[in-house]
Amino acid sequence: MKKNIIIKVCTGTGGIASGGEEVLSAFRDAVSSSGIKAIFNERCSAQKVGCRGFCAKDVLVDVIINGEKTTYKHIKQDMVQRIVDEHILNGKAVEEWTVGEDYHTFHDRQTKVVLSHCGEIDPEDINAYMAVGGYDAARKAVCSMTPKEIVDTVKNSNLRGRGGAGFPTGLKWELGMRIKSDIKYVICNGDEGDPGAFMDRSVMEGDPHSVIEGMIICAKATESGHGYIYVRAEYPLAVKRLQMAIDQCRENGFLGSNIFGSGFDFDLRIFQGAGAFVCGEATALMRSIEGKRGMPSPKLWRSAEKGLWDRPTVLNNVETFANIPRIIMNGAEWYSNLGTERSGGTKVFSLSGKVKNTGLIEVPFGTSLKKIIYDIGGGIEGGKAFKALQTGGPSGGCIPAESLEIEVDYESLAQAGSIMGSGGMVVLDETSCMVNTAKFFLEFTQAESCGKCTPCRIGTKRMLEILERITSGNGKEEDIDLLEELCRYIRAASLCGLGMTAPNPVLSTLRYFRDEYEAHIRDKRCPAAVCKDLITYSVVEELCTGCGACKRACPADAVRGTRKSPHRIDADACVKCGTCFDACKFKAIRKQ
Repeated sequence: MKKNIIIKVCTGTGGIASGGEEVLSAFRDAVSSSGIKAIFNERCSAQKVGCRGFCAKDVLVDVIINGEKTTYKHIKQDMVQRIVDEHILNGKAVEEWTVGEDYHTFHDRQTKVVLSHCGEIDPEDINAYMAVGGYDAARKAVCSMTPKEIVDTVKNSNLRGRGGAGFPTGLKWELGMRIKSDIKYVICNGDEGDPGAFMDRSVMEGDPHSVIEGMIICAKATESGHGYIYVRAEYPLAVKRLQMAIDQCRENGFLGSNIFGSGFDFDLRIFQGAGAFVCGEATALMRSIEGKRGMPSPKLWRSAEKGLWDRPTVLNNVETFANIPRIIMNGAEWYSNLGTERSGGTKVFSLSGKVKNTGLIEVPFGTSLKKIIYDIGGGIEGGKAFKALQTGGPSGGCIPAESLEIEVDYESLAQAGSIMGSGGMVVLDETSCMVNTAKFFLEFTQAESCGKCTPCRIGTKRMLEILERITSGNGKEEDIDLLEELCRYIRAASLCGLGMTAPNPVLSTLRYFRDEYEAHIRDKRCPAAVCKDLITYSVVEELCTGCGACKRACPADAVRGTRKSPHRIDADACVKCGTCFDACKFKAIRKQ
């Protein structure tokens, strides 16, 4: 009996961290040693694929026999032989290792465009990409379409830049097309510095050719001959696979001189950034490529007019470029119909925080936050109450539970006091302190400020000092008004987007959770019992058995009492480490 067997092993960053490369090697060794090809006279291969999205289940493995797929989760090297023996050789899946309904729900309720090939094809093999239609769009655009036809298609698709600002991509390309210059550039922004964001990284690792193909099409539309992919050096796997893809394109005549035999020349290279968050800003990124310090410049003109080395430059992010081949092949109307009237297509988000199903998701614009958190994300971890959703990374804002019906698009999130950003979503539950959350994100933006302009350099520092004062129990009544005043000045006077949006976490939490600020200041109490200086620990006498576990665990000798008698905590000696709380099996320690 002939069989066609394909084994796909996740080797994205999450998969590799969980042992994906060892699992892949084990499958290849097991398949070879088991003599599968000889036994069944069949085709059998073990392949690497990119991120599957549901990283909490890594290492994820697909076993596909004659088109029938079984997906396994949490696979380790020593589990491989059993899958080979029972499933591949004897046709019986190892049921206790297969994914559950949550995995299928997570994927089935998404609409994948950008992520359609991630986790499905070998990202290091150009032939695998071409087998699913790769470079057909670039060939069509370069050989059969005029720059204006390409630009009109992108404009009609309603594709907006996925880097955060949401500027219409077609309008940017149109300006780049109209500007005449003997040298023009196309840049892909793969810097992605938001904490917890891994959308662009996963695309560069899992489907690098889609990004390159989108850049080729942009180069044709704007008549540019040179390109750069700006990637942070902290993404070594993305850098490696992008470079492999570039080399393969050159070998196949898709980059360099006379690409596709059309007479059009375009080539690109990778530039590795040093990890500065501010280099995600367009002008800072270009200064970095020029070999200068990555600092923003006043935007006296658009980069499509004067950008890299003062030449016309079109800059988009990874996700934006990855959408382009699909738009060219499927048409503008197809893509625009996926989203809303003002925002076409889908958006990739990294879903993290206090939600059951964390990972990478892709949904059409217009999808409600409720559907994302509960239908795809599976709801709140541990059955706790949903409190807020933080979107847009450190420059974003917090959206409260009463706004869960908001449909995701640029305008709706802005009206709610947040931003789309690059696509980070952090779910917060009832145990989250909103004042502390604002402080966390402000610590990041303040540390990442380049220091060039005073409002950002000094203003964010003063705001952070106020938040530290409030969370330590030393807040003053006038601090809330002072915070709001500083936010207004920083937003209005900062040079670049980092400073302009840095106040968002503070403003949105003040807007929806002012009562928590007031509790910290007036009552010297953290309602969520998160801020260490405002926490008190006490013993509930009727629950205390006098077992002494808390006393033995306490590093400060702050627990008083004798065995089999209710204990008490000396507030003056307590260092508020929480060790007693964790040690008590009878829930007799109250944290408030």
